[in-house]
Amino acid sequence: MTFAQTVSAAPLAERVRDALDRFQDVSVAAAEGYAPGPCVSGQGGGAMGIHYVNGDYLSDGAIDLAKPEAVMYEPTAEGTLALIGVEYITFEGPAALEGHLFNLNGAPNRYGLDPFYELHVWAWKPNPNGTFADWNPDVSCEATTPEQTVAQ
Repeated sequence: MTFAQTVSAAPLAERVRDALDRFQDVSVAAAEGYAPGPCVSGQGGGAMGIHYVNGDYLSDGAIDLAKPEAVMYEPTAEGTLALIGVEYITFEGPAALEGHLFNLNGAPNRYGLDPFYELHVWAWKPNPNGTFADWNPDVSCEATTPEQTVAQ
């Protein structure tokens, strides 16, 4: 299945991409209040990339397609950041966006947060595990320094 076929099977990913394509330029995310965290990689393989998080959106309790709580980037060997997806996060649940249920992330967690609900949307980089899976085996933190990487 091609990425185009996957996206057509996941209209939410297409809507996210259409609404948020401006974030391909990481300076736009920074200008809109998103701040970078470390690159997150999984012990079982794959990663989530660097999450740029907007603290105002994280604390407002709203789920808005146009205002994701986190924008995800993959570091490249060229030293740039490639937009790969977004993450919607809420502390109120159970939660859903356009019929897609969020995953519960209990406490304690790597972020030091209370339990929260989250939904990843891999709108720019295909994920063989699924458009809404947490971990993407085709994402890597290899181009970051050890200080920029958090293993899960």
